[in-house]
Amino acid sequence: MVLPVNIDMDVLRTFVTGVGLGSFAKAADRLGRSPSAISLQLRKLEEQTGQTLFQKQGRGLALTEAGDIMIGYARRILELNDEARSAMLGLSAMQGWVRIGLPQDFAETWFPGMLGRFARAHPKVRVEARVDRGSALAEAVERGDLDLSLTWGRMGDAHAKIIATRPVVWIGPEGFKRDESEPLPLIAFDSPCAFRAAGLEALDREKIAWRHAFASPSLGGLWAAVTAGLGVTPRTAEGVPPYLRVLDPATSDLPALGHIELALHTSGSEQSPAVTELQSLLVEAITVR
Repeated sequence: MVLPVNIDMDVLRTFVTGVGLGSFAKAADRLGRSPSAISLQLRKLEEQTGQTLFQKQGRGLALTEAGDIMIGYARRILELNDEARSAMLGLSAMQGWVRIGLPQDFAETWFPGMLGRFARAHPKVRVEARVDRGSALAEAVERGDLDLSLTWGRMGDAHAKIIATRPVVWIGPEGFKRDESEPLPLIAFDSPCAFRAAGLEALDREKIAWRHAFASPSLGGLWAAVTAGLGVTPRTAEGVPPYLRVLDPATSDLPALGHIELALHTSGSEQSPAVTELQSLLVEAITVR
């Protein structure tokens, strides 16, 4: 009888962290391991799966077809592992309040599911979640109204911890192409907005004329304006509605937008066990995506 091979959980976490950060050198720093130790873990994962998971792409590594399949399973395995860990911690009857703020991009996608798992594991912890623009969330943490928050960009907080980066992309209707005879219709939040700033910097760099066609305090408002054909918006691909598209800069005649940092703001006071646990799960959830 051939016994099944058990995939090492630490190896899976390294795999998912490296893919999520877009760099296994960054994963080594995040996980407190040497680059050579990370390389050994990746080779071990390929041995355990019996598949080649990576291929050379320029100076870095890209996932093979087997790697694309494996990353989905790895994320699910880690998510179940972390839910089990939270459930066991919940047996100690963790109590208290957690006040968290986050961007709409996450509130409308994966965060409710993660929050539900946390609530089931810690039924005596009360969570107060606030969805708002980054500047308001950073200010709320500084005032002590929130225990922690996530924002796109540091929002002027030099002590904010950068936990991930994401590509900034143009989002618009399928087949969109810029009309060079007209200013580009831009859809974005009013300042301060890191995405608006990234879009304007790229347009000005390429000397592309633009006009602010639509502003809204809600992400849903931006999606509605793009859907109505009023223009395009710079965001991440996180939570893009299925009827809109991430535009290829080459075919849509738009400038590349680079990357944006995702910052974690925390209050200066000592964190409760409940805040520490939710923060840990939150950072891990961000990293593996």
